[in-house]
This record gives sequence, C-alpha cells and structure tokens, in this order.
Amino acid sequence: MPVEWVAMNPYTAFLLTLAPLLWAGNAIVGRMVHEMVPPLTLNFLRWIIALLILLPLAGPVFRRDSGLWQYWKRYSLLGLLGVGMYNALQYLALQTSTPINVTLVAAGMPVWMMLTGWMFFGAAVTRQQIFGAILSIAGVVLVLVRGELNHLLELRLVAGDMFMILATIAWSLYSWLLTRSSEPASLRANWASFLLAQVGFGAAWSGLFAAGEWAMAERHIYWSWTLIAALAYVAIGPAVIAFRCWGAGVQRAGPSVAAFFSNLTPLFAALLSSAFLGEAPRLYHAAAFLLIVGGIVVSSRRT
Repeated sequence: MPVEWVAMNPYTAFLLTLAPLLWAGNAIVGRMVHEMVPPLTLNFLRWIIALLILLPLAGPVFRRDSGLWQYWKRYSLLGLLGVGMYNALQYLALQTSTPINVTLVAAGMPVWMMLTGWMFFGAAVTRQQIFGAILSIAGVVLVLVRGELNHLLELRLVAGDMFMILATIAWSLYSWLLTRSSEPASLRANWASFLLAQVGFGAAWSGLFAAGEWAMAERHIYWSWTLIAALAYVAIGPAVIAFRCWGAGVQRAGPSVAAFFSNLTPLFAALLSSAFLGEAPRLYHAAAFLLIVGGIVVSSRRT
C-alpha cells in the first residue's frame, strides 16, 4: 500500500540534510585513505564496524521469532542495493573515472528517482518535480564546473561513469523500497532493528564483493591511526547515522522529494574540501546552494 507522506517541515529537512553532509565527509575521508586500503575492502570494514555498533542496540532482531526471517528476501534486497551494491559500484567507478565525473553522474539522482518511481512503483511525476530537478541539477553542475561552464567540455565519459549510473539506479530502487513495507510494524518500530536487519545482509554482500577483490589481485592494508580514525568515522557517521536519517526522511517526505536533498552532497563536499585546503567558499557556491534549495522547495510544494 502506498504510504502517506507528511508535508516538509524543519525536522524532516534536517534529517535529509544531515545525511548528505555526512556522506560528503565520507568522500573526503575516502580520498584521504585510498592508498591505505582497497576500496571494496574499505566498504566491507565500514559495514562490519557498523554491524558491531548496532548489535547491542538491536541484536534480538536476528532471533528466529523476531519476524525478520519471514521477510529475509526483502531485507536481503535492501542490504544488497543500499549497503553493498551502491558503495561497491561507486568505488569501482572511481577506479576509472574522475571524482568530478562521478559526482556529476550522481547528480542525476532526482531524475532516476522519478523514473524508478514512475516505472516500477506507480508514482506520478509532476511538473513541479521536473522543474525542481532542473534547478537542483543546475546547482550541482555549477559547483562541479567551479562557476565556469566551459569546464563542461573537459568531461569525458568512461566505463566508471556507467558504474555510477548503475549505482544511482540501485540507490533509487533502495529508497523506493523503503516506502513499500510488507513486514510487521514491529520490525520498523525500532530504528536500530530496521537498520541492523539491512546491515546484516548488506555486510554479507559487501564481504562477497571484498573477497572477489582480493581473489582478483594481491591486496594490502596499511594500518595506521589515521586509517583507524577514518574507519570509525565512516562506520558511525555515513553508515549508521546517515542511513538512519535518510531512511526516516524518505519515509516522511517520499523518495522523489528526498532525492533532491542528495544533491547537497557535492556542494557539501566542495565546501569541506575548501575548508581542508584553507580556501574560502566562492560566490558560485552560494549560487549553487540557492539553486539546489530552490529545487527542493519547488519539488516539495503541494499543489
């Protein structure tokens, strides 16, 4: 049954803004340790730590009488799409594509979210959403080209860009599936149980991907306090907290509206990069912020 989504309010906006901020930090940290640990192994370690964090909070969800195992196929699919597949494809994309290309491809999230909802979930697409998508993507492009449109000519599509398109589609499907519940309400009543059910299956998928990574070539992990701190951040912030905020925000506002908030990620990433590099934000950052927020406001308005 389709869910009834609430009107946008400050709390819902906060949930859907905090997740992109944490994911932007994930991109910064990921770049800092990319030579210390293989990408798919980093993803696996991230979710194993998140699993260990969530177990004390909601471990009973794995009991036989919890109701989870009756719906194990659904949670296995959620874990595959949201936990294992999206990040694995994103890391694979960065092996052959540039960060600017990957981020630009990911900026199409609102479009893919609308198409996925329309094609597979019977969701209507409004003119407001289309106009909001144009505004939001324009803001992302403005950040990526650093305020100079001639930089678009420097973009070249490679195999990694196709991986990122698949990752974006996977995340769109994941977000829509969050709103289509068939399991008992008891599984969703506790946010930690709901997230742990997904992470449990997702960590298993991530482990399979990491095993394939090590089987294909010799890999090494260079342990240091920097790597340990990075793992702690990506497991607690972008994994546990961000997924909790995103899931709650999607269920309150709906996937199509939530998708526009995901376009805040490259903007936050640009601002965080500027902060770490000691560079002050520029005028085009403010213009991009207005365009992205404008897209969110337009798309979330009720007719």
